[in-house]
Amino acid sequence: MNSPLPAFREPTAVEKIFNRSFGFLVGLGLGPSHMYLLQVRGRKSGKLFSTPVDLLELQGKRYLVAPRGRTQWVRNAEAAGEITLKKGRTSEKLHLRAIPEADKPAILKAYLDNFKREVQRYFPIPAGSPPEQFVAISTSYPAFELLAD
Repeated sequence: MNSPLPAFREPTAVEKIFNRSFGFLVGLGLGPSHMYLLQVRGRKSGKLFSTPVDLLELQGKRYLVAPRGRTQWVRNAEAAGEITLKKGRTSEKLHLRAIPEADKPAILKAYLDNFKREVQRYFPIPAGSPPEQFVAISTSYPAFELLAD
């Protein structure tokens, strides 16, 4: 890879509109089973922010990956230490555990392989690549294990 990935890849105006609309539908309980509405308090404002996310379930554990890098939800979640996942009438408050760099390549590979259609454009490596290829880019993708109280 010739140049490092940016710390944060800003969504386009169209993507912002799509995320807001799709997030509304996911919040109502519509959409694929792996999609949830992530809710987190702003680290400065205290305001509740929401964004749709793909939840990776792997070997009995649940993970969140930020394909756009250190987004606002990532920074807010790190500051708060917890998030809420909502789908329809169900919501669950969860704590975050950052994935150690040594463990990230396998998580990133599984995430990209599972959600290729939604996130391939944010990865310089094609879905189906071996985990070793994710080592060089793993620092550009925040990833968390979700833990119940």
